[in-house]
Amino acid sequence: MQQDVVIELVLRAKNGDEQAKNTLVQQNQPLIKSLLKRYLGKGVEYDDLFQLGCLGFVKAINKFDPQYQVKFTTYATPLIIGEIKRYLRDDGAIKVSRSVKTLYVKIKKYLLLKSGEIDPPTVEELATEFGVSKEEIIFAMEASHMPLPLFATTTNDDSEETACLADKIVASDDSAFLDKILVKNMLARLSLRERQVILLRYFRNATQSEVARTLHLSQVQVSRIERKVLSGMKAYLTADESVI
Repeated sequence: MQQDVVIELVLRAKNGDEQAKNTLVQQNQPLIKSLLKRYLGKGVEYDDLFQLGCLGFVKAINKFDPQYQVKFTTYATPLIIGEIKRYLRDDGAIKVSRSVKTLYVKIKKYLLLKSGEIDPPTVEELATEFGVSKEEIIFAMEASHMPLPLFATTTNDDSEETACLADKIVASDDSAFLDKILVKNMLARLSLRERQVILLRYFRNATQSEVARTLHLSQVQVSRIERKVLSGMKAYLTADESVI
């Protein structure tokens, strides 16, 4: 396929033309298959590797700019490889069932296909699309990501300042309390919505705006829930009895 034709298809796909996107994927299947061969025998089945390769290819479509002055396939190659490597790396940290992995791959592919839309799919819409519960959607998305350490930083939407979960729960000079932090137990005490906000914010490093879009809330609601939960966690750590 000539480069000018490829560029035209990429631009159409970036603007939401699903037929153009499908054409590009189909035409470049040989490239995707050739790149995934080196990762066979690493515990991931061929079909899953192919789906991951397609995800990386769709990412390349969404990110490509003709001003890069490189062939599209040249640009797409490292993104395809990167998607596969990222999955293999993250998969080694937390063992989850094959059904959860498969659901995660389907969700990620669906989100990429819908990435050109103004309003991204909500958890409720994803649950309807795949015929599962909202809890299963959240679990699949969370279980397939590397958890961030308690001291990993998150960026606020309205500020360049960063803060980690531990710093927000207790002051830096209250190190004695850090030994009492049992995140899993504390999360279990929260409501589903509160737990979703904290997991997305501090375990997926999402901004408040991203959390709001995912959970179909306003950013103000996300901020209010976050403050309430963190305040409750601090009280839980500093009190003799549970107050969450």
